[in-house]
Amino acid sequence: MKYLVAAINFLLCVLLNGNEAASTQNRGVLEAILKFIPEGTRFFNEEPPDTNKILPEYDFIVVGAGSAGCVVANRLSEVSDWDVLLIEAGDKENYIMDIPNIANLLPFTEANWKYKSVPSSYSCLSMVNRQCRWHRGKVMGGTSSINFMVYTRGNKRSYDQWEEMGNPGWGYKDVLPFFLKHENMNIPDLACNKKYHSTGGELTISYAPYRTPLADAFVNGGKEMGYNIIDYNGEKQNGFSYTQSTTKNGTRCSASRAFLHPIKNRKNFHVKKRSRVTKILIDPVSKVAYGVEFVQYNKKYRVLARKEIILSAGAINSPQILMLSGIGPRKHLTDMNIPVFQDLKVGYNLMEHAGIPSLQFIINQSVTFITNDLIRNRSAFLDYFYYHQGPFSVPGGAEGIAFLDTGNPSNPDGNPEIEIVLLASSVSSEITYHKLLGYTEEFYNAVYKPVEGVPSFTLVAVVLQPKSKGRIMLKSADPYDNPLIYYDLFSNHEDVEKQVLGIKEILKLSKTKAFQKFDAKLHDIPVPACKHLQFGSDDYWRCAARHTSIGLWHHSGTCKMGPYWDPNAVVDPRLRVYGVKGLRVIDASIMPTIADAHSNGPCMMIGEKGADLVKEDWGHGAASH
Repeated sequence: MKYLVAAINFLLCVLLNGNEAASTQNRGVLEAILKFIPEGTRFFNEEPPDTNKILPEYDFIVVGAGSAGCVVANRLSEVSDWDVLLIEAGDKENYIMDIPNIANLLPFTEANWKYKSVPSSYSCLSMVNRQCRWHRGKVMGGTSSINFMVYTRGNKRSYDQWEEMGNPGWGYKDVLPFFLKHENMNIPDLACNKKYHSTGGELTISYAPYRTPLADAFVNGGKEMGYNIIDYNGEKQNGFSYTQSTTKNGTRCSASRAFLHPIKNRKNFHVKKRSRVTKILIDPVSKVAYGVEFVQYNKKYRVLARKEIILSAGAINSPQILMLSGIGPRKHLTDMNIPVFQDLKVGYNLMEHAGIPSLQFIINQSVTFITNDLIRNRSAFLDYFYYHQGPFSVPGGAEGIAFLDTGNPSNPDGNPEIEIVLLASSVSSEITYHKLLGYTEEFYNAVYKPVEGVPSFTLVAVVLQPKSKGRIMLKSADPYDNPLIYYDLFSNHEDVEKQVLGIKEILKLSKTKAFQKFDAKLHDIPVPACKHLQFGSDDYWRCAARHTSIGLWHHSGTCKMGPYWDPNAVVDPRLRVYGVKGLRVIDASIMPTIADAHSNGPCMMIGEKGADLVKEDWGHGAASH
């Protein structure tokens, strides 16, 4: 509740400006805020409370209340005979966080782990200390509570490839039912396609109730380029679309809200918040994982598991916890003075999607979202607080998505290698560039300060199938030392070339009639470190990509799923950790290759399927899909 009060006080200060409080409009704002407060209070009361007195033993312990962990906890606690404990390092979700268009402010809060990569020689070169910022949710709901809410499943070929790599049951035909199981499609034109959508699940998918003219320009521009307007979560993915998002009635629908709020009263379900798991307890003789250690308010606890421990802590924290517990590369753990229980390639195979957010287009109409203007817009606040509509209902300003097979634009069943995201917002703000993305002050002042507050939009090119890979390593055996994140977005040169290809598609899109209605012009102040190259040349864009590209929070792969004969596999196709009984990993870290998607949706699918595997293995019937 204290966070809600603090946020409301902030909004009052911004909106009312002291002596104007008597105006009719400001009285309306006050009334709207007073309506919003009890709504937020109800939200807090719906979240499962922190359990005061935990049991000494549970059937299942789930570590991490993120996109996968929330699903796992929900599904396992459906079995009334099983006691389930969910442990989360972060605090409760804040209702202010569920205002979609303030997503870019959330990484500044304590709901973010605030990780940074090790300084790079290949990418993030214009960022402070050459370090990319790796935002991860440290809150009930995990990253689903702070992300931009874009919902994509990915191309069917991603999952078919997993199966071809020796993972039976993970082909697209097998995983689609698990996407459908929890989907509540709230877009009528799409919901009628019963093969690819369902309406009875917990996770609401919708279009934003507000749309700028740029969203229409985006999809119409795609048509001009020869692409189809498609449902990218349907049968085929090659084309343009408005953004489908994890939003419900104009508010964020996080994994916690979708899967945990409805089960707050289950007697067999307990939650420990602000609790950091420091070690998995493993019997050195039998190699059975039998419990966990965690710390809450500087007090250490041990809790035991009768059946299994399930790691759903994400692609950074799951490998960290495994290695701290003695499961990982032998040499690395020995160097850290950690006894080795199982020698596995934990932490390897780190994958991420690279995107270049520096293609900003200046336009001649004030139809975009400018952060500083938006938070002072009384009318926008009224629309949102009263009706959950208006500009604040747009998820992070992301209004359009395109998946492009550039060699086959007219074939809707092509295999896209590039994604383009439309942000109907000005990224030329100190909040976004200098603080959120981590660029140096010198870079920001040289390139973007000159157009601060100028109406503009951003088109972000994303490499969908990157070949670059990295690694998570321990800094020390201290669980409170952040792990080392070694990841160079462009260590593989092919990824740079794909990024340049994406940039060229963006430039074509910006020149379509649809965008030229706004006289869209590329912001052409060059990246300082690249100004020796001809602006707009391939070499210039290669240089700009290495200096300005970011990761899109789609971290995956660090506890790779694979068959027994795969020397790099950490978990088997049933997500059981090799060589240790009673321990599974169920989150994005099991992905053998990165899904062609924003990872929130695939993570929930993994949670759904993983929970089903657990139920099967413990005698609760065939897969329930």
